Amino acid sequence: MQGKARVIIENVQPIVDGGLFPAKRTVGESVIVSATIFGDGHDHIRASVLYKKAGANQWKVVELQPTFNDDWSASFLVDEQGTYMFTIHAWVDHFDTWYDGFKKKAAAKIDVKVELMEGAIFLKTLAENGKANLLNLATKLEDTSKYKEAVDLVLSEGFSQIVKDYPLKENETRLDEEVEIVVEHKKANFSSWYEFFPRSSSFELGKHGTFQDCVRLLPRVAAMGFDVLYFPPIHPIGKLNRKGKNNNVKAQKGEPGSPWAIGSDEGGHKSILPELGTLEDFKKLIEEAKKLGIDVAMDIAFQCAPDHPYVKEHPDWFKQRPDGSIQYAENPPKKYQDIYPFNFETDDWKNLWDELRSVFFYWIEQGVTIFRIDNPHTKPIPFWHWVIIEVQKVHPDIIFLAEAFTRPRIMASLAKVGFTQSYTYFTWRVSKAEIIEYMNDLVYGPSRNYFRPNFWPNTPDILPYHLQMKGENSFLFRYALAATLSSNYGVYGPSYEFLENMPIEGKEEYYNSEKYEVRHYDWKRTNRMTDIMSLLNKIRKENAALQSTWNMQFCPIENDQLIAYIKATDDLSNIILIVVNLDPNGKQSGYVQLPKARLRLGDKINLKLKDLITGEYYTWTQEWNFVELNPNKIPFHVLQLEIHESNM
Repeated sequence: MQGKARVIIENVQPIVDGGLFPAKRTVGESVIVSATIFGDGHDHIRASVLYKKAGANQWKVVELQPTFNDDWSASFLVDEQGTYMFTIHAWVDHFDTWYDGFKKKAAAKIDVKVELMEGAIFLKTLAENGKANLLNLATKLEDTSKYKEAVDLVLSEGFSQIVKDYPLKENETRLDEEVEIVVEHKKANFSSWYEFFPRSSSFELGKHGTFQDCVRLLPRVAAMGFDVLYFPPIHPIGKLNRKGKNNNVKAQKGEPGSPWAIGSDEGGHKSILPELGTLEDFKKLIEEAKKLGIDVAMDIAFQCAPDHPYVKEHPDWFKQRPDGSIQYAENPPKKYQDIYPFNFETDDWKNLWDELRSVFFYWIEQGVTIFRIDNPHTKPIPFWHWVIIEVQKVHPDIIFLAEAFTRPRIMASLAKVGFTQSYTYFTWRVSKAEIIEYMNDLVYGPSRNYFRPNFWPNTPDILPYHLQMKGENSFLFRYALAATLSSNYGVYGPSYEFLENMPIEGKEEYYNSEKYEVRHYDWKRTNRMTDIMSLLNKIRKENAALQSTWNMQFCPIENDQLIAYIKATDDLSNIILIVVNLDPNGKQSGYVQLPKARLRLGDKINLKLKDLITGEYYTWTQEWNFVELNPNKIPFHVLQLEIHESNM
């Protein structure tokens, strides 16, 4: 117990679940530390954040500043990957308290001879570490023959700086723990994903695609500005209970089945579908992709087709039914007769865990650095906690994306235990009010410390209702929202690029879904959507403000069909204003309010804006400014703001 310590420290952030899990940041981000700090009486309190990278000998110190109602804040930059630690020290600073009282008494013309003596004592205490300049000051305060000079000295600007620079630390209150921050590499926070089925990569109609075809498509993906190429599972596909076109329970001869029904007599999770090519072909694809700045993301679906080797070799890894059959996967009313889920309650769970861990290490050895995990919420969260730690302690750069469209607390728990990025509800947030509420929750809520969103406007499983039977304008503005609201985003590529909008009636599913058939795309064709994808990715790479999700602020705009938000770097060297027309059918206009405090604008405003999509220029001289968007021209603005010194 610190009996003489009088300062209380509460509500420290960022802390996740009381320190049970580390908060997350990426290289180059600021860690904003906040706390409630107070003490009894009216004495002045000072506080500092001490931080260091784990293993370092010396702590770095940054002073906390009071904000409002006993809340304090400070920040520090994390510039290396790894684990950082921070703690907080707070104390009653009697030197600072004395100084404040001295100024008030001197202003009231009260005799301060005794106060000068007290000040000298404080200076001598501070000088005990060999600070001769403080001893000299103490001598001057003790010289009673030069009272006025001593008073003037204490009231000088230089003495004020002395009080600031030399805190008197006595009886400190210290946090009992050192708080962990896990700092991941930059791609964890900034990536653009393009998904296609490698079996649909052929340039020839009626031919099954191969990894060699995928290599031919790499320049196209790179030219569009994507840096992650994501494939659905590339493993052998089960032949028993294989699904047919449009999820028909019986496949016709020659139908390829769903890639998520993994395993057959051709192999399992460490094998490749022979029609796609060889392991060497896959490694060559990864190598060629890296030359273009693209990482190949692999789908990991921990489930088995009925003829997967695991079913025969380890029948106890699956749930046996009373009639001797194995329980296939269900999500009523959906049935997955072609998939057996693992039984994680098996008595042989340790061997099951070890085998699944080995799947990750096998593919990492082949060059894979990003894994998209299929339905992680249907496997035990303790397993993910264990296996992600096991992988990342050997390979810290590996990215795990959680494809978990499920209850919020389960999605949150998956992120806490280690998933680098997470799918989100963005797919179903449509109205202005829904988007604002959801984004504010992500950016300013507690999940900011552990949940890193990845926005997808569509997936092979999901054709959302707001895109069904809709035209180009709807696809354009939803894409713009995904690519500018979140610094990580992805798209089920050719389907979105070529504006596929035909659903199964009454469902959020594609008619003639590529999950059950080989498709042919005219890969040489481009369209307006292709151009917009390419341009937005180029803009994202050239503007640091768009490389973070966490720097967003919505701007008031007097039209429910228009949504506006600012993204800016901390130093305001890069500022982007996005305005989106949510009405795909009609022109919408309104007045948008600039966040003057955020942009540090004065009363006189003279802003130059460039639309990075159209190349048009604007000048704004007011806090409120008129915008109009015709979706048949382009349904959104991406405006780069230039602030001149005269505005501040």
